[in-house]
Amino acid sequence: MAKIINLKIFKQFLKSGQVGGFLLLICVGVSLYIANSSAKDGFQTFLETRLGFEIANYSILTWINDALMAVFFLLVGLEIKRELVEGELSSVKSAALPVIAALGGMLVPAIIYVIFNKNTPTASGWGIPMATDIAFALAIIAMLGKNVPAGLKIFLAALAIVDDLGAILIIAIFYTNQIHFEYLAMAAAVVSLLFLMNYFGVKNLFFYLIPGVFLWYFIHHSGIHATIAGVLLAFTIPTNNTDVESPLEKLEHALTFPVNYLIMPIFALANINITIEQNMFGGLTSSLGLGIIGGLFIGKTIGVTSFSWLAVKLKWAELPTSTNWKHVLGLAMLAGIGFTMSIFIALLSFNDDLHIAEAKFAILTASILSGVIGFIFLKTNKS
Repeated sequence: MAKIINLKIFKQFLKSGQVGGFLLLICVGVSLYIANSSAKDGFQTFLETRLGFEIANYSILTWINDALMAVFFLLVGLEIKRELVEGELSSVKSAALPVIAALGGMLVPAIIYVIFNKNTPTASGWGIPMATDIAFALAIIAMLGKNVPAGLKIFLAALAIVDDLGAILIIAIFYTNQIHFEYLAMAAAVVSLLFLMNYFGVKNLFFYLIPGVFLWYFIHHSGIHATIAGVLLAFTIPTNNTDVESPLEKLEHALTFPVNYLIMPIFALANINITIEQNMFGGLTSSLGLGIIGGLFIGKTIGVTSFSWLAVKLKWAELPTSTNWKHVLGLAMLAGIGFTMSIFIALLSFNDDLHIAEAKFAILTASILSGVIGFIFLKTNKS
């Protein structure tokens, strides 16, 4: 009975995600329009405006990318935990599949990029095609509605979050100049406290959310991407496998609307502001452009599909309920939607403005290619 109720909750989340997905895509178009109009300078100035107080004074863009998106990751983390405890990912074989698939989706794109860019000035960008943009990938698959089984959507959510956590670790290890271990230690203390409250049966969400704010602050100042705080917090929220609504389910209900209709659209509006320049088109056939496009679209498709097949063949994992290999192939294409995390890694990888511009345009091209072809493939292969 509890599993039926939880599946209903997840379907409600996806239904809202379909409408939110359309709104998200509209905001992508608006963002691109602004970036290529006379309003771009004013919009950039607005995003750089600083808000806050003495210990937390950041630009509007930072508040969006680090704070609002931490709430998004909190919602996704809640869904993943619930499915791990009592849903589609509750068995070891089911849970293993997205982890193994994400590993393939990171390794193969990186290898393809290195093949094109070895011993070149752009070799440092190997991490760019490794990331999947969880917000956009989930928005696209939510728009498919009943054309794909719920288990596939959960699989993508789990894969994308493992993928992004992998990307965050890569940034922390290879693209972070300095990690502040004292803040990491304080974050670890907060996480320990949260798990202790869970262990001793504390149910009041207030006692989790307030420490969660401090957790975000410590993670943000540690040098690691702040959105990981949302995932860590989610895994400490209590849930159950009974008919009684758990604190996790209450918080999930509360966050679904603002995340789908406010946070994700704002995120898209602020970040997909790429100014299209003539020299970018030539960059698509450069080693940088080919490495990114080949990595995101071809590498993700091959990596996710092949590693998933291998995991099932070796009986380390099993496919989600009602899914087949055509579904997995289409999902692998959607995993090639890089967008923001890939752009973020590109900014960390290069100092040259031309390389950054070419990388952003290649990421945009690969992401559109992956999203459109993946959507059409899944739409036309329902069974």
